[in-house]
Amino acid sequence: MESKNNNLVLGFVSLAVFLISGVKSWTGEIHGRVVCDVCADSSIGPEDHVLEGAEVAILCITKSGEVVNYQAFTNTKGLYTVAETMPESDRWDACLARPISSFHDHCNHLGNNSTGIKFAYNRPSGHFHTIRPFVYRPSTAPTYCI
Repeated sequence: MESKNNNLVLGFVSLAVFLISGVKSWTGEIHGRVVCDVCADSSIGPEDHVLEGAEVAILCITKSGEVVNYQAFTNTKGLYTVAETMPESDRWDACLARPISSFHDHCNHLGNNSTGIKFAYNRPSGHFHTIRPFVYRPSTAPTYCI
């Protein structure tokens, strides 16, 4: 019984030391969008639409040198979000976002300049970084585009 009490006291002391030590947390967030460029004209117009269910990978290196990999899928508005809270000393330093796949048969060819985006993550806690849209296009543009 005395051993259990000692372990309980040791647990409370450890928790108190952790709380008092002032480990500061940090939250980062990355947003982006995936779009189908129907006419494959490299401009977003009224004929284009967002892609739901498209897969995006985000790889980040933390200030402490750890590599973390995230996977996200777009929602009905074509938006994806990755967010994490971690100790300030382990916050993201630099990231690479890249499209993985579009599950839409009519729009599954990666557009020009959509292979990946590298960026430094220097936002304060609670602020987000927005990535320019990743663009897919159909294998052949519809006749009304020509």
